[in-house]
Amino acid sequence: MTFVLDQVGVRRGGAVLLDEVAATIAAGRCTAIVGPSGAGKSTLLRLLNRLIEPTSGRVLYQGTPLPDLDVLALRRRVGLVGQRPTLITDTVLEELRVGCPELAEAEARDLLAEAGLFPEFVRRRTAELSGGEAQRVCLARALALHPEVLLLDEPTSALDRVGAAEVERAVSGLRSEGRTVVLVSHDAAQARRIADDVLVLRAGRLVERGSPQGVSYLSA
Repeated sequence: MTFVLDQVGVRRGGAVLLDEVAATIAAGRCTAIVGPSGAGKSTLLRLLNRLIEPTSGRVLYQGTPLPDLDVLALRRRVGLVGQRPTLITDTVLEELRVGCPELAEAEARDLLAEAGLFPEFVRRRTAELSGGEAQRVCLARALALHPEVLLLDEPTSALDRVGAAEVERAVSGLRSEGRTVVLVSHDAAQARRIADDVLVLRAGRLVERGSPQGVSYLSA
């Protein structure tokens, strides 16, 4: 297993965001985390590369508790693309080189194509990008690090149907390479299309797990 969540709880003030979640996330597969708004989906995702810490229980990566791993090394191995894209440089090429200063322009063009953008975007200024374009640049930036695991938080929320299909194609490509994808999605049809496994959260609790065809949440 890639990740093991061992009775994980997250509390913030008086609110329970996750409540004794016990789950495994398999390597080389796409796991979708689904559920209604406020169920704790993004909270669970952010636990997996230590953007937040559990208040109870523990998370293990390849058998090692996350606090025992160097956090920067972990985040290179376990990349996260957030729902709201954050770009920190002036050009797309510079953005893709944030974690890989020696990245060749030809490879940057290939990464953009993998994320569903024209290779010519490599010369675009980041300030000129639409929200959907910025989201896909963030995906390409994460792919530049060749992560073992890619965490995606609503990666197609700002995209039209064509853009969403390109991101789904990229996810399928990562799976075919044996890499692990963990995807938060509000889109039941998307989860059915691309996920191998599904975790269903409701009010911070894991209430269902199984295949996309087997969980009742996706067939409701």
